[in-house]
Amino acid sequence: MILYYSATGNSRYAAQALRSLTGDGCIDLLPYLRSRSRGPISSQRPFVFVLPTYAWRIPRMAAEWVERAELQGSRQAYFVLTCGEEAGNAAAYLKRLCRQKGLQFCGMAAVPMPDNYLILFPSPAQEEIDAAMGKAAPLLKRIAALLVEGEPLPEQEASLLDKLKSGPVNRLFYTFFVTRPGFYATSACVGCGQCASLCPKNNIVMQGGRPQWGTDCTHCTACLNLCPTAAVEYRKKTQGKPRYHCGEVWRQDKQ
Repeated sequence: MILYYSATGNSRYAAQALRSLTGDGCIDLLPYLRSRSRGPISSQRPFVFVLPTYAWRIPRMAAEWVERAELQGSRQAYFVLTCGEEAGNAAAYLKRLCRQKGLQFCGMAAVPMPDNYLILFPSPAQEEIDAAMGKAAPLLKRIAALLVEGEPLPEQEASLLDKLKSGPVNRLFYTFFVTRPGFYATSACVGCGQCASLCPKNNIVMQGGRPQWGTDCTHCTACLNLCPTAAVEYRKKTQGKPRYHCGEVWRQDKQ
């Protein structure tokens, strides 16, 4: 069973590609995250978690959900992480999570895709998107073949830099970026409420037809990147940047 969470479409694309290649079931975790539902979710086939990386680890909200979820049937767990370039030492933390949960860790694969964290990085140009997606497709095919065969995903030794990224740098990211407020809606906002419905932590509420952000943000940037009128900004860091969403248009036009 493929379980995925995706804010701007990268992990959704990877999950749907794996579903098509393996014939496995596929569940979007957004409703579970929003409702804080633990399940149950049952599968006789291994659980394949397809998740984004936030500062070289899976999102804390995703780790917390896996830790308390009612997963029935198979005790095997694979992890496929979409990332900007690489996933650092994320595997070590996933192994720890599996031990705590009583799951058998069957490996982690990092799938580099277009970077969508516009708060820190520029918007990816179309040629960068095409190049990244062109490399992701064959990599997902190789991952799917291992899943079908029941083989573990190959493990790579983590360097000291990898350990620093997934350790201290990850903690600094949450301390100095994620906990700082800064999202707001400009006059382009039409009050559609899509940002609120996409927020995995229910951190956005509509008041007087305008979105208001609380203090429980995870910086998934779904509100920023998927706003239909590009009305959501983060301080001055995102102004003038084209939004990114890995959607149906790329799949239909490029594959």
